[in-house]
Amino acid sequence: MSKTVVIFGSSTGTCEGIAEKIGAKLGAEVVNVQDLNDDVLAADNLLLGTSTWGAGELQDDWYDGVDTIKGADLSGKTVAIFGCGDSASYSDTFCGAMKELYDAAKEAGANVIGEVSTDGYTFDDSDAIVDGKFVGLALDDINEDDKTDERIDAWLERLGL
Repeated sequence: MSKTVVIFGSSTGTCEGIAEKIGAKLGAEVVNVQDLNDDVLAADNLLLGTSTWGAGELQDDWYDGVDTIKGADLSGKTVAIFGCGDSASYSDTFCGAMKELYDAAKEAGANVIGEVSTDGYTFDDSDAIVDGKFVGLALDDINEDDKTDERIDAWLERLGL
């Protein structure tokens, strides 16, 4: 049986709460990116989560984590990305930090899955859009918290992990 690990970086606790919710639904281990190491990266499936700050930046704890991922060989591993953002206050950079995790995972050779249609989201722009879709699950647990559980469930079903 394949092992799945949910890895998150969180400053205010929102992304941590989302990671714990996803982990509980999958029966997966949940790890703070500050504790990221080769043993964690040995899992078959990695779900990477970050919040987006300022002008689309990663959550602070992820900067070392991205270097760790880029330095790893993720060939044969499946990676899915999720992100937390504020589509009202930061509508022009909504969940943009997901793109940095996406790029790092791709660079490390991972099979990145779990893109999400932008339909049903209200925002102006995001760096996390590739070929017309978010590179992962974009969540606004501030303004659209009523959609969070439904979006998580639909995404996890599509991932098939």
